[in-house]
Amino acid sequence: MSDQGSPHPQTPAPAAPQSHDEPLPTEDALIPAGPRADEAELGPTGRPFPNLPDPGPRATHGNAVVIAMCNQKGGVGKTTTTINLGAALAEAGRKVLLVDFDPQGSLSVGLGVNPHMLERSVYNLLLGRDHTADEVITETVVDGMDLLPSNIDLSAAEVQLVSEVAREQTLARVLNPLRDRYDYILIDCAPSLGLLTINALTASDQVIMPLECEFFALRGIALLTDTIEKVQDRLNPNLQVLGILGTMYDGRTLHTREVLDRVVEAFGDQVFHSVIRRTVKFPETTVAGEPITTYASKSPGASSYRTLAREVMAKIGDR
Repeated sequence: MSDQGSPHPQTPAPAAPQSHDEPLPTEDALIPAGPRADEAELGPTGRPFPNLPDPGPRATHGNAVVIAMCNQKGGVGKTTTTINLGAALAEAGRKVLLVDFDPQGSLSVGLGVNPHMLERSVYNLLLGRDHTADEVITETVVDGMDLLPSNIDLSAAEVQLVSEVAREQTLARVLNPLRDRYDYILIDCAPSLGLLTINALTASDQVIMPLECEFFALRGIALLTDTIEKVQDRLNPNLQVLGILGTMYDGRTLHTREVLDRVVEAFGDQVFHSVIRRTVKFPETTVAGEPITTYASKSPGASSYRTLAREVMAKIGDR
């Protein structure tokens, strides 16, 4: 039977695209998403960085919190932290007194004072009754921040205080009358655990331990902690550790990150969330004789100390 009359088979039409429940991703959707709003950003210490509110203004001043910057190792950032934390606190409207308690006079030099030209220093207040604090305190380039300067004469005080009655309370006797005039008194301690440092810890309410993010600096923290515990037991039961501050941090190096991680692992919440990164600006400020908050106000170093100031005030309860 012939099939000539049958219709020619037709080519089937192309199949319609299969439908998907979800639309194809857009270009924006291919960009990696950032942290969710409910996720806190991790700081250099590997912990969520807290929300630090800007402190409000103070109507009155006084009832100062005395904070010692203490570490028996030199070159860890005690003087730099004293100057710049004090300046950041003053910038926040607080009245601040810086006490140079190191015979080298580095704090005084860092604020433009020549220790060799001083007629009177903290030494005269420690071992004499002939001068008042007002005769020794000098103003700095920062509004609201004063300085109690020091020079090499202070090195003799450690020997002369040995024979004094209640020798560990000598600095406290000098600073207690000044508490009503300031909100914060910051003491830059000498790089030792001698009688001068014991005086500073006895006179203080809080202690900050600047720690260079380097292995040898890490080893000294245990000895310093032991000294603080002895002062708490025997001389100043109200002394508290406000925090350990990582300084000279360079996140590009594995060693720096490992040291900071070990400190956080060992001391936990005693470690400040704020970290001071290494920068060439800090040596420049010493030559200029002013804090980084005025010398390079918009630099990362200035921002770090402003953040530290907010964290310090939050820990103390100064809102």
